[in-house]
Amino acid sequence: MPTDPTDLLQLQRRALTVLADLAPDALELGEVFRAAGHELALVGGPVRDAFLGRVSNDLDFATSATPDETIALLAAWGDAHWDIGKAFGTIGARRHGRRRGGADVVVEVTTYRTDAYDPASRKPEVVFGDTLDGDLSRRDFTVNSMAVRVPELTFVDPFDGLADLARRTLRTPVAARQSFDDDPLRMMRAARFAAQLGFTVDDDALAAIEDMAERITIVSAERVRDELTKLLLSPSPREGLEVLVATGLADHVLPELPALRLEIDEHHRHKDVYEHSLIVLEQAIALETGTHDAPTGPVPGPDLVLRLAALLHDIGKPATRRFEDGGGVSFHHHEVVGAKLVARRLKALRFDKATVQAVSRLTELHLRFHGYGEGAWTDSAVRRYVTDAGPLLDRLHRLTRSDCTTRNRRKAERLSRAYDDLEVRIARLREQEELASIRPDLDGAAIMEILGIPPGPTVGKAYKHLLELRMERGPLDHETARAELLAWWSAQEG
Repeated sequence: MPTDPTDLLQLQRRALTVLADLAPDALELGEVFRAAGHELALVGGPVRDAFLGRVSNDLDFATSATPDETIALLAAWGDAHWDIGKAFGTIGARRHGRRRGGADVVVEVTTYRTDAYDPASRKPEVVFGDTLDGDLSRRDFTVNSMAVRVPELTFVDPFDGLADLARRTLRTPVAARQSFDDDPLRMMRAARFAAQLGFTVDDDALAAIEDMAERITIVSAERVRDELTKLLLSPSPREGLEVLVATGLADHVLPELPALRLEIDEHHRHKDVYEHSLIVLEQAIALETGTHDAPTGPVPGPDLVLRLAALLHDIGKPATRRFEDGGGVSFHHHEVVGAKLVARRLKALRFDKATVQAVSRLTELHLRFHGYGEGAWTDSAVRRYVTDAGPLLDRLHRLTRSDCTTRNRRKAERLSRAYDDLEVRIARLREQEELASIRPDLDGAAIMEILGIPPGPTVGKAYKHLLELRMERGPLDHETARAELLAWWSAQEG
């Protein structure tokens, strides 16, 4: 597809505005390297983002200097530097903002590279190169294979990345099969950039991913997890997830997701549970409050736990599907089965324990509300709902609301009103009873004193009994709680 010259001109104007803002630090660093006889160029994401009108204070550079030469130059330029990536030719540095109110500038400078890959491993053998074009050829996509030489501010684009940026297309700088064979993680990055940037993966790259999807299995679970996390936290995760499923990558990294395409959902309105889950994800994102940069409300977005729960809440359905007499379909206890599957998958992807537990718990609880609309809950049931959700309550509110994807307007409005009512009751009880920290009216020490018993299992049983009373009847005064404890104790002795 030919590129509209007007689009290119608009991109160039944006880039000039952004580059002018970062130019003082970048130009000065370029002068330092040029004075020492070395080339320096801004590369990768910061260049791409400049054309998209985005400013970054974390700048990636490529250079003809060796890592040791780079260390010496950055030590003179910056306020701090580190060499943790030296084996890969990368040296980092930080410089405090020189202008009033200016943010710190963080740079990473990497010696030109030409990587040689072992087909059985994702880790490259690092071979330093001697040209900028050669270094750019080893990058994942053409939109990330552009550079700006400094201090000259000369634009370098050997693979027509700017034209692809204007077309909003992800294309590899070398043959797609070669690129993905060299580094299979680039296939995941294609899906991630589709979600982050809203770009389309070109046909050659899509075909290569379909043919080579199984090669993703040589990549570590941690690296796959990191790409999946970035995808889910992007502005439009659906676009990236659709790439994963359509190309077969999801079969290897998140197989429970494509498995949902074979099912029908409980509303009998959507093509399949896969489509339902994507809609739930989109609706959950819309209910996030504020952002991490400007956090407001109880669930500032992007919230990884909420998004994972929205995407995976129904993955127990394939294992629990039953065809009923009369043509109906049931998924009894899919929330319990799904919670176990969620925990297993997230552990396999090396997610941290807190995330695994939170997403699994939300999956287990996501159907709890649906009994509320059928009849009024007692205060006891509301207390249990809040206590079982614990710190996940605000996320559970959003997950439950998002799970309503019916096209039946009356049903949707009825469910919404029912949840509005539940939230009002929770707020009222919380104000009256401090629901977030429900405890029995007598603690362990009081139980032992009243019953005249030492620490042991009996104290725990008594505590549990009093907690049940607290759930059922709300707060009790000391004398009532004491009488109830003694009555329970008498029944135990009998």
